[in-house]
Amino acid sequence: MTAQSAPAVQPVQPVPSNRIDLRSDTVTVPTPEMRLAMAEAVVGDDVYGEDPTVNTLQQTVAELLGKEAALFMPSGSMTNQVAIAMHTSRGQEVICAEGSHIYEWELGMMAAFSGVVPRFVPAPLGIPDPQQVRRAVRRSIHQSPTGLISLENTHNKMGGTVIPLDVMHAIRAVADEEGLPLHLDGARMANAAAALGVSLKEVAAPFHSVSLCLSKGLGAPVGSVLAGSKADLVRAHRYRKMLGGGMRQAGVLAAAGLLALRDGPARLKADHVRARRLAETLVEAGYDVNLDAVQTNIVYATIPGAQQKVSAWAEQGLLASALDVDSVRFVLHYQIDDEMLERALRVLRA
Repeated sequence: MTAQSAPAVQPVQPVPSNRIDLRSDTVTVPTPEMRLAMAEAVVGDDVYGEDPTVNTLQQTVAELLGKEAALFMPSGSMTNQVAIAMHTSRGQEVICAEGSHIYEWELGMMAAFSGVVPRFVPAPLGIPDPQQVRRAVRRSIHQSPTGLISLENTHNKMGGTVIPLDVMHAIRAVADEEGLPLHLDGARMANAAAALGVSLKEVAAPFHSVSLCLSKGLGAPVGSVLAGSKADLVRAHRYRKMLGGGMRQAGVLAAAGLLALRDGPARLKADHVRARRLAETLVEAGYDVNLDAVQTNIVYATIPGAQQKVSAWAEQGLLASALDVDSVRFVLHYQIDDEMLERALRVLRA
């Protein structure tokens, strides 16, 4: 290769058309309309607040969630951890439901970055009891004081389960009485809103801060948004920069996020219907599924030898996630249509 020549650009390999990918709702690829919007996006330096497409996305999310301001970030883990940092001080505790994503799948960052630790409360089907939350609050000089209460709706590890509105408002009342902020890990809050038959604003209303993921059920390729008060978001901007979340000309990503917000919510109920059908087929095939937990687009099945079973299905074109020695997760998304679901069900029945 000469000094002037550049390496040859390798063609992008398409996703195999016969593959049915139920590992996660993060596996979707941008639609042609998203790709066009990304190519034509007007951009600027977002770290300076000068990317007009990012600014439009942030304003749109703030209005949808009923908050004063919003901040675009690369991932839901970042929005959650920035929220924890802006609400807490080192040495405090964060009250959260058992199995919460902020603990299970964010690599200990609440301790590593913010210097705080979790205080778990029981959460049958992902729903904490407000009185259990109240009892978890710590004020003693001999214990780490409580700095934050965090909920997850829908609750991933419990099977995509939904916290009812009255429970969220009751926990907000506890937070107000105790003088504590309340954060929502709303990675799939659009699924919760669809299941509850309410708006995103109604789901977000009880919370001081909300994290909304654009790259799960809504279908964008990248990104999450943290929404809250203007004062909190000023601090969040600094923590985002500390974590390396300054993406500069990020309008190319925000453009896809705007379309995800416009088109994604209307598709979610179909995902929920297909998830229920898949869950019932798994039961018919002899697998253990808690059908009460199948409320949105996620299905967990207890299957001994999970990894071997998942590997065998993959050879037949069906992808799922073995999360433990006997736990398999399936996640429905908008790029799984009825024909693909039927093919998946045939593999499961066999």
